[in-house]
Amino acid sequence: MMKKKLYGINVKDQFKAAAQDRLYHFVLDSGTIRGVILKATKMVYEMQGNHELGVLETMALGHAYIGSALMAAHLKGNDRIQVQIDCSGPMKGLVVDANAFGEVRGYLKQVPIPIEAPLKDFDLSPFMGAGFLTVTKYLTEAKHPYTGQVVLQYGNIAQDLAHYFLTSEQVPTAMYLSVGFNGAGEVIGAGGLFLQALPGASDKAVADLEEEIRKLPSLSSDLAKHNPDELVLRVFKDFSPKILEHKRIEFMCHCTKEKLHNYLMLLPMQDIEDILQNGPFPLEIRCHSCNSFYSFSRMEIEEIYGLRRPKN
Repeated sequence: MMKKKLYGINVKDQFKAAAQDRLYHFVLDSGTIRGVILKATKMVYEMQGNHELGVLETMALGHAYIGSALMAAHLKGNDRIQVQIDCSGPMKGLVVDANAFGEVRGYLKQVPIPIEAPLKDFDLSPFMGAGFLTVTKYLTEAKHPYTGQVVLQYGNIAQDLAHYFLTSEQVPTAMYLSVGFNGAGEVIGAGGLFLQALPGASDKAVADLEEEIRKLPSLSSDLAKHNPDELVLRVFKDFSPKILEHKRIEFMCHCTKEKLHNYLMLLPMQDIEDILQNGPFPLEIRCHSCNSFYSFSRMEIEEIYGLRRPKN
């Protein structure tokens, strides 16, 4: 993976931002409600830079990145999760992968998203239309992936993910996703909040928390100024918050030129011959998940052809 636009203006800024992009587990109300809060400013900033996205596209894909990271927070080992949206609107959909290590990657199916009139707000529903939300869990201890699917109800990624949990897993869930921008359209704050009622949670506690979440200002603005654990202790002070653990979060794809070289080695011989005859060179191959480009010269393709050609 090649990151096209690093966060900050120097190495110090990059290290500081990397240290601050973290995901915190916590519990409320004597452990009857579990939560995850995430600061993801650097992750979404670098995602925007790599995929070369405008504000609307960054909002849509950024929400999906944050939501997927929150959903992957309770995974272990080599487990990973994929969130996919297929829709009839101009956005067409998206695919995002997140794993237990806090690594997130993914892409929009339509870039740029067609806009017929100037945006009045960041309501994504007109750009999503009708469609489906599919969540697939790849668990190392399971023989087969687990897939759940729901019809899009809101055209709002946070609400549709919460709807998925209630419908597919029968767990009352609240999710809040936020991305903030400066005047130049660059990401200056991003984060998310995830709450789930566990067995034993009182109706009053759930109702009070829902009211507290509704009163929250912009989460991206708050997280630009404060660490996530500080925000939990302040916002939920009346619910006996307890921070449990935290881990890093990052925009990361494990694509490499070597992996793409191996892919080219698997192409049918006639396809390799066609590339040699018609080019263009250098041959550029793009990774959909992170939008990294890898170049192969004519000499490199000839080497692949030579390795594939039957020996007399």
